[in-house]
Amino acid sequence: MSNAPNPIQLQKHLSGVDYPASKDDLVKAAKDHGADQDIVKALESMPDREYDGPNAVSQAVTKR
Repeated sequence: MSNAPNPIQLQKHLSGVDYPASKDDLVKAAKDHGADQDIVKALESMPDREYDGPNAVSQAVTKR
C-alpha cells in the first residue's frame, strides 16, 4: 500500500515552479507553499535529478 501524497495536493504546493526543476527546487517550493510534512518527505525521497514537469514529479513520488 502506497502512502504517496494526493497528486492534486502535491501539484497545488508546486504551483509556479519553473520546469525543468531540481529536487531541491521542488522541495523548497513545496515548503514555501505550506506543504505538510508528508508531501515534503515524499519530495525529499525522490531521486536527485532534474524533473521536466508535474507528471515527472508525480511519477517519481508514486514510485518510491
